[in-house]
Amino acid sequence: MLTIEDLSVAYSGEAVLHGVSLKVDKGEIVSVVGANGGGKTTLLRTISGLMRPASGAIRFMGERIDGLTPHEICARGLIHVPEGRQLFPKMSVVENLEMGAYLPEARKRASHSLQKVYDLFPVLTERTRQKAGLMSGGEQQMLAIGRALMSLPRLLMLDEPSEGLSPLLTSAVFDALKTLAGEGITVLVVSQEVERSLGLSQRAYALENGRIALEGRSADLLCDDRVREAYLGM
Repeated sequence: MLTIEDLSVAYSGEAVLHGVSLKVDKGEIVSVVGANGGGKTTLLRTISGLMRPASGAIRFMGERIDGLTPHEICARGLIHVPEGRQLFPKMSVVENLEMGAYLPEARKRASHSLQKVYDLFPVLTERTRQKAGLMSGGEQQMLAIGRALMSLPRLLMLDEPSEGLSPLLTSAVFDALKTLAGEGITVLVVSQEVERSLGLSQRAYALENGRIALEGRSADLLCDDRVREAYLGM
């Protein structure tokens, strides 16, 4: 579904990603784990068209997309939930959700999508008219995911979805991602929450200093001494 081949990216003249290759198959949950500053956010921003690669190729559904604009990439169903949520704080919950349904096909199905979001995150039903900026961090993260779902994603990419959340809310967010995968949405999640991410996904990549250091089945990486020592403090 998503294939990245030998991707290199520079930011302000400094190389950030070096020959990164990975793939995400339809129906999978794939995680990319690693320490802060390893290039995880740059990877997602490049996939979604917010940054341009210096070399390499990105293909989605067999089509090369690394020359497309973010708008064109979204229209193909590849949707990015950015780090920090980036909501419209002075707009209400429902207005933020409606912003996710700006593409023609998404607008046609907005009512149905809205109900699905409310079913997935019941707390948003109670906050429908509340301004997004007045919500808790966990509620805002749910809203950011909900807004992405309004765009009818075929592949949902999430950058640090549990950042700043309590353990309870982190569990709620990861449970929601598992539910979405069960409904047929493919998920690529980037996180410093290594143990949770590996517990959620089927396959994983460890990104260190802009390079893929390890890859394989998530269960295998979770038992790998290098992962346990580097990321889990064991």
